[in-house]
Amino acid sequence: MKTTVLTILLATTCGLTFAADQTREEKVREDMKRVKEDGFWIYNDLPKAFETAKKTGKPLLVGFRCIPCEECVKLDDNLVDTDPVIRPLLEQFVCVRVVSTNGLDLSLFQYDTDQSFAMFMLNADRTIYGRFGTRSHRTEWFGDVSLTGLAEALKGALALHKDYPANKSALAGKTGTPLEFGSPEQYPALKDRFTSKLSATGEIAKSCIHCHQIGDARRDFHRKNSGTIPEKLLYSYPHPKSIGLILDAEARALVKDVKQDSLAAKAGFQPGDQIETLAGQPLLSIADVQWVLHIADPDGTDVAAVVDRAGESVKLTLALPKGWRRNDDIAWRVSSWGLRRMVTGGMKLESLSDEERREAKIEPGSLALRASHVGQYNKHAVAKRAGVKKDDILISFNGRSDDMTPGQLLAYGVQTTKPGQKIPVTFLRGKQRIDVKLLMQE
Repeated sequence: MKTTVLTILLATTCGLTFAADQTREEKVREDMKRVKEDGFWIYNDLPKAFETAKKTGKPLLVGFRCIPCEECVKLDDNLVDTDPVIRPLLEQFVCVRVVSTNGLDLSLFQYDTDQSFAMFMLNADRTIYGRFGTRSHRTEWFGDVSLTGLAEALKGALALHKDYPANKSALAGKTGTPLEFGSPEQYPALKDRFTSKLSATGEIAKSCIHCHQIGDARRDFHRKNSGTIPEKLLYSYPHPKSIGLILDAEARALVKDVKQDSLAAKAGFQPGDQIETLAGQPLLSIADVQWVLHIADPDGTDVAAVVDRAGESVKLTLALPKGWRRNDDIAWRVSSWGLRRMVTGGMKLESLSDEERREAKIEPGSLALRASHVGQYNKHAVAKRAGVKKDDILISFNGRSDDMTPGQLLAYGVQTTKPGQKIPVTFLRGKQRIDVKLLMQE
């Protein structure tokens, strides 16, 4: 059931099937051909979509989809072009499919760029009704998205559109503050490689700015200019489960479970609560909850919530203390690849099990991260050149030997070291203790 739900969902945003042996260029061209021939989705033309929405009075549905994403291609054999539940809802929107972020207005379209698809529901005047699309694992999506959840989000957006503009003030917080640059290709890491448009005649795939490249460019910009990365950017779009809130992927913002002693539990959330508003914003999906968490102060703040509890409206306060974002896991994210270049010399680290700790004679509470992969090329080969080998166990990093997860170590490294600095690290290789100096990079 869950697999069917996910494949149907991706069918609504993809609407195509790719052969396993197609190149990235062939995938992009095949997608463009099929979408244009079908004619239902406007293809990669946001200005046309906004103009159409103004003329028709319909809301917009903007679907961002990274076509060459290999992890999504695994599901394509089961995709279908249409679905009897979703299609009638889609027909009430002006639907536009965006396959690149070249020239994208980042003052409006702000979302978790570690995803390969995301959706926005908007008014033609650029007011955002809501977002859809959540991810908390590199390859598994089942607890984050579903066909039913998408249908609920679309229904909710249509209801907000019907009440608009009376509800406009409640929707204002769904639009973020301007980023460092107005569009992706303006970032220093991208400006010499890309333009504001896809190539019309050359290699389309190579001219495309992928979603994750926006986040990479933003982190590179801060690391190069200040030596560190702001906590809000490092721990972007915290998943609700990081505060102990387990939401139902088949509903808008329905509490499925609450982790004991978590921030959500302390706030008073209970299973079965339907979160109506968070920070005053109406919620259409888990992604909308993530947005509110994303814009919340990393140094701590109180977030007001209103829940429907068995028909009764209940007000709650979610108290977020300083450092609350650090409960989120960032190791699964595509962006961790760039962070590994910056602070681990290209090593991919994984935590040891309790049994592996005992075998290596490493005490509980002490650092124990295995180098499951050691980069071989260019800036990702720094650890290799320093003498690190696959399966070496990291037990000390820049003077710290307390236990950290791979994500926590990446965050610690990027926030406490500067590019060009060489830090002491210690590994175990069998019974041998190995000390090396590791170069920190931009």
